[in-house]
Amino acid sequence: MAEEKDIEIKAEDKNVKASKMQKGRKSIAYLQKLKDEGTPIVQMCPANRDQYFTMAAEMAGCDICRLTVPAENMTMSIANAPWWIRTVRNAAKLIHINFVMQTPTFASKEKALEYGSQYMYEGADSLLPMGVNNETLKYMTDNHLVVFGHVGALSGWQTSRHGGYKRLGKTAEDAMKVFRMAYEYQENGMMAMTVELTPIEVTNAIARKLRVPVISIAAGGAADGCEMVDFDIFNMMPHLASHAKVYADFFKWAAGAYGAWANDVRTGAYPEDKHGFHMEEQELDRFLNMIEKY
Repeated sequence: MAEEKDIEIKAEDKNVKASKMQKGRKSIAYLQKLKDEGTPIVQMCPANRDQYFTMAAEMAGCDICRLTVPAENMTMSIANAPWWIRTVRNAAKLIHINFVMQTPTFASKEKALEYGSQYMYEGADSLLPMGVNNETLKYMTDNHLVVFGHVGALSGWQTSRHGGYKRLGKTAEDAMKVFRMAYEYQENGMMAMTVELTPIEVTNAIARKLRVPVISIAAGGAADGCEMVDFDIFNMMPHLASHAKVYADFFKWAAGAYGAWANDVRTGAYPEDKHGFHMEEQELDRFLNMIEKY
């Protein structure tokens, strides 16, 4: 009887929610709707910046955060992934989080499902297994994972097969290789993708040909939208890349704020009386008397 009563109470609890999804969250269906409407999609990538950059991007109306884990090595990145997804999701409730999976987490289709389901449970809206094969991709999507992938130039160590991070698709044959990969991804269940470092004409042609949203990064054409990394937006790189455009100078702004505060401390302008509070006079007298005798 006690068990039945407990079940009855839980069933009647109107605060119980059947889903962790936040109302108004920018799901993959939302992104598809933007493509279908012809509304440009805005994607940011905070790289190693913290959750507050993502929060600011959400406040500004950006649609997607391509999220990586700040870590010293791959092992640490994998270990910290669930915590970092939760941290960013708690700061930004609505923006679409496209989480970048480390290669060992999709080394087999079973691992891809294991890690991918955990990441989505923690708050990711979609997954990016960079360079995933079609068999693993289909297994992921057949098991209800949302994959938002990547074609064209890859990142990090994965560029070595092409001789480094460089432009692709400059010939018709090479452009078709990028398109075929994108098309096969779509047909195996990928629901959106970025295309990187391809010619403007190739970028836009791929976006027009595919059903799913295609986001351009360092690829000229706007396609269905654009991505830019925060390092470029905030002028945090030693040299500006050809595709980048600076919208603010983070270090100048931050150093200016720190400098103004430091100057106030050194000149006595901070803290002022209002930045603290006072002891009651009776207690102050008792304290001064006690400390004098110590």
